[in-house]
Amino acid sequence: MSKYPIEKSEAEWKAQLSEEEYSVLREKGTERAFTGAYNMHFEEGTYACMACNTPLFDSSSKFDSGCGWPSFDESIEGRVEYIKDTSHGMIRTEILCTNCGSHLGHVFNDGPTQTGQRYCVNSVSIDFDKK
Repeated sequence: MSKYPIEKSEAEWKAQLSEEEYSVLREKGTERAFTGAYNMHFEEGTYACMACNTPLFDSSSKFDSGCGWPSFDESIEGRVEYIKDTSHGMIRTEILCTNCGSHLGHVFNDGPTQTGQRYCVNSVSIDFDKK
């Protein structure tokens, strides 16, 4: 039984994704702060997983956190998986796409909005669908 509805071999992911997308989505890499296409992007629409096109975040939940990566205060219900991450000497919560298991970034409990959440997402892990 598969953990995710979409499962591909690493060779299939490498053929589908750019080198940077593969590094972030499949190897849990991070793009450099303030370099991503969606950091200061505020159009109306939906942000989807770059690997499988599953809608993850609505533009109404996006805000400028000043951290250098796209930030959201909530995800679309049921679309994000939460995993304890103790890498790099920190305790964080990693966020993954529930449809394909791709790494998106991390969520923190320091958001300035009513939810108190800050989903810190790599631009390269998402694509935008304009309303």
